[in-house]
Amino acid sequence: MAKQDIDTGADAALQEDGSGPRVYELGFHLDPELPTEEVKKAYQSVRELIGDKGTIVAEGEPQKIQLAYTISRSETSGRRDFDSAYFSWIVYETSAEKHAEVVASAHADAHIIRFIDLLTTKDAARHAVEMRELSLKVPERAEDPEAVAGAELDAALENVVV
Repeated sequence: MAKQDIDTGADAALQEDGSGPRVYELGFHLDPELPTEEVKKAYQSVRELIGDKGTIVAEGEPQKIQLAYTISRSETSGRRDFDSAYFSWIVYETSAEKHAEVVASAHADAHIIRFIDLLTTKDAARHAVEMRELSLKVPERAEDPEAVAGAELDAALENVVV
């Protein structure tokens, strides 16, 4: 058996009986109406809490995104609907007890409009970071290639006529 197989087996055994640390991912949406500085403070607050409760494995800083669907939330002032949010995620390793504290804190944080808490692995987290870095290196297609070709053809024809 290879060393990697032994390590994986030991991690799996610890995780099954709950006696050892596990790797979790907390993905969360922050209120889109927060000023940029407040978004940074809210993110740092969550990050510090997680850092105090465990070891951060990987993270993605807040980025404003359009939501796929509207999130509604009841507040003391009435119902609020969100069509965008600042999305962020943090993967961390901690005990089950401290994990429960992180989830309770996320639930109580007024700046977080929705969150998801997942059990994951360090390898999956590292892979997600690598995929994100690759996607940032690939240029996005600005326009439809046929539209660009048509515009270039029109410009070339104007130069010939003149």
